[in-house]
Amino acid sequence: MPIRAVLFDKDGTLVDIQATLGPATCDVLRWFSGGDDALLARLADMTRVDLNTRRLKPGCPVISEATDIYGTLWAGATGKPYSAEVGRAIDGKFLETTLTHLHPVGDPRAVLAALADQDYALGIMTNDADANTRAQLRRLAIDHLTPFVAGYDSGHGQKPDAAPVLAFAAAAGVAPHEIAVVGDSPHDLLAARAAGSVAVGVLSGPNGADVLAPLADVLLGSVAELPSWLCSRNAEALT
Repeated sequence: MPIRAVLFDKDGTLVDIQATLGPATCDVLRWFSGGDDALLARLADMTRVDLNTRRLKPGCPVISEATDIYGTLWAGATGKPYSAEVGRAIDGKFLETTLTHLHPVGDPRAVLAALADQDYALGIMTNDADANTRAQLRRLAIDHLTPFVAGYDSGHGQKPDAAPVLAFAAAAGVAPHEIAVVGDSPHDLLAARAAGSVAVGVLSGPNGADVLAPLADVLLGSVAELPSWLCSRNAEALT
């Protein structure tokens, strides 16, 4: 069956993780530590962040997990319980800092516009907050191209569960197997497989082919290669 819709991950796929989330996370950690240098060092260590280079290390939970995961770690370091209020405060600070440091991977607007012109239904699936995601999409001028957004708090569940992919299928009016899920992490590809969709791995994030290949139906260098791959894939499906 031809692919009729594309569901994109955001960070590492459309947004440059290190250029955006690296400095943004450092800024959020400094804010959360409240000027306590010892606490800042503990938070950076448990979050796997290098404060000197302002880069995220492998295994950093900010890369793929929702706020309640790393927020619980941060709150625990202060001796206080995690709460919805704490999560909202963290999300609000990330909204501010990611917009300050926002860098795309290549030219996502050109890629998504080309796919929209070919009548692909497009959407976003991320474990970032809904409000943060929509703000970044507006800044990148691609919000009008991606009417469906599934953030961790959008009510569609969280990857690696299939629920966000299935919600997109319902919204787009397509079957799950007609969707290509494009992402740079195992969470993205596991969600695709759980839903019965096509898993497209991209190497523009922190994970290499050794991590993604076992879970992907195809590996691409970045989303820039997606339009031509979809053209070839759908031509084969129709023969």
